[in-house]
Amino acid sequence: MVKALNTKLSGDAMAKLTVRDIPDEVLRALRLRAAKHGRTTEAEVCEILTSAVKADAQLGFGDALAEMSREIALKNKDVEALEQTRDKTPAEPLRFEFIMRNY
Repeated sequence: MVKALNTKLSGDAMAKLTVRDIPDEVLRALRLRAAKHGRTTEAEVCEILTSAVKADAQLGFGDALAEMSREIALKNKDVEALEQTRDKTPAEPLRFEFIMRNY
């Protein structure tokens, strides 16, 4: 059986979102969670989606790098090995040339 939850997303323009094939236990948990927070099921889904998107948007560059290193289990010895292979030759300064053109 196909179950669908139609949701209006808040904002300037109201959009509709249809989610199909929601397992019974998930829909039941959503309804209970909504009741606990004093919201409709649709409002609860909107809040969950909004929170998820805001959390992703707030991830900083340093946090992302730290998370990546945790995922690949980067250790201090790995960083030290990378440092040893790094080219330490000073970079050459940029050179700017001004070209006169007759138009």
